[in-house]
Amino acid sequence: MERICMIIQYDGTNYAGYQVQPNGNTIQAELEKALLKMHKGTVVKVTASGRTDARVHALGQVIHFDTPLKIPMNNWKRAINSLLPADIQIVSAESVPSEFHARYDTTGKEYRYFVRNDQHPDLFRRHYTHHVRAALDINAMKQACQYIKGEHDFTSFCSPKTDIKGDKVRTIYEASITSDMDEIVFTFRGSGFLYNMVRILVGTLLEIGRSERKPEDIIDIIQAEDRKAAGKTAPPQGLFLWKVFYN
Repeated sequence: MERICMIIQYDGTNYAGYQVQPNGNTIQAELEKALLKMHKGTVVKVTASGRTDARVHALGQVIHFDTPLKIPMNNWKRAINSLLPADIQIVSAESVPSEFHARYDTTGKEYRYFVRNDQHPDLFRRHYTHHVRAALDINAMKQACQYIKGEHDFTSFCSPKTDIKGDKVRTIYEASITSDMDEIVFTFRGSGFLYNMVRILVGTLLEIGRSERKPEDIIDIIQAEDRKAAGKTAPPQGLFLWKVFYN
């Protein structure tokens, strides 16, 4: 058996998330369907660096699977892409040691969240940005980002629906905001992220941008360790899993 690691991209608009589930089609289901055809009816389980929710996108999701097939590595990308729908694409493929694990070997992830800040929505960007009409104070949001960086218990920024029962301490190495014309990009890079964490961070920062909260409120929100202390969860379509890091 050979273990294959792949970087994949997907447009999550028409999917119920990454992970296989009974209530809708998923990215994992499409990947495993393609591998089922390649393996002549033998089920091949795919493991990812983590799951993404419905309508969330990825530029750098990482997966691995084991295969008995003897296919030249250069052919894997083309072979699977020919069996996948147009909104899922293999970017690269490589053979890795059998001990490699796409989920457990991660050292960090980077997410980006895109906001269109304009009076009018953009029809052609509606699946990839969150439209915010209100004027936003970029400097206030940037100031708030400084309080997010570092090692904290992020319970306040975690959905109660999480399946994590224990430690919710994570380290955020980068929390930054860039703006260009009507587009605002929130970037978060950290050791790991809790369920809905990035979307709750963005929702809270947008409330600061609308002057509904002060930048320093982030300190009290973190200390509260209570989801009710933070802002609303931003919608999924603006979120992209940008990159996964490994040693």
